Amino acid sequence: VQLQASGGGLVQAGAFLRLSCVASGRTFSSYIMGWFRQAPGKEREFVAAISWSGGSTGFANSVKGRFTISRDNAKNTLFLQMNSLKPEDTAVYYCAARPKEYNIVVVTTPGGYDYWGQGTQVTVSS
Repeated sequence: VQLQASGGGLVQAGAFLRLSCVASGRTFSSYIMGWFRQAPGKEREFVAAISWSGGSTGFANSVKGRFTISRDNAKNTLFLQMNSLKPEDTAVYYCAARPKEYNIVVVTTPGGYDYWGQGTQVTVSS
């Protein structure tokens, strides 16, 4: 599967953004999906994950209550709604996929995902 992330930008603290990730090449509903982010000089970190059906989600503690992950399998699209953005949310955001046969939804290590998008930059100014 090929993944294309978009929706990043430069916003002020307290604003919101909605990231999208469009999948192509294989049946989107065959995959558990996740969002990760990587700030300069830091390791890639888990943000959120969602089951193939959308019925189960998980979030990093740093974004819980502010971010929402969702998907539209009919449109092969994954979303990350980011509210109340903080300067520490500044990073390149990546979408990632793992086959649903792996079963476990909330996998927080990058190595647990087989496919990655190219990333979209989110910058939050104070």
